[in-house]
Amino acid sequence: MPTIPVTKRGADKLKEELHRLKTVDRPAVINAIAEARAQGDLSENADYDAAKERQGFIEGRIAEIESKLSVAQIIDPAEVDAGGKVVFGATVELEEETTGESVTYQIVGEDEADLKLGLINISSPIARALIGKEEGDVAEVQAPGGVKRFEIVAVRYE
Repeated sequence: MPTIPVTKRGADKLKEELHRLKTVDRPAVINAIAEARAQGDLSENADYDAAKERQGFIEGRIAEIESKLSVAQIIDPAEVDAGGKVVFGATVELEEETTGESVTYQIVGEDEADLKLGLINISSPIARALIGKEEGDVAEVQAPGGVKRFEIVAVRYE
């Protein structure tokens, strides 16, 4: 199975979610199922059905996180020495050529991507266009409104 790149921050976030699911959410849903069973007839018990559905979701998410963590390649951007090239974990300052608009993105794994926070998925079109480029290079990105050209102003590993 191939490895999945994830930043140290992203791995820590997944581990925290896994811990919460196992120590808080799972015991809570087990109690909810026990309480619903105590009410008697399960065939028309909406509380029981809801708790069982929630239990299925929790168990599925636990399995998904454990699977991802087992194949995760944890990368600490502060320890990356890519010689100024854009790589996974890099924070990239860009300037859109036609509008002059500046944006900053960090290239991260799928689970930690959040555009509002400037965290873009490694497999997104803009991240793919940036990988391997250096400060001063221009990256062309196919956007819904046409091709956008971004100049790489700075590359940091933090």
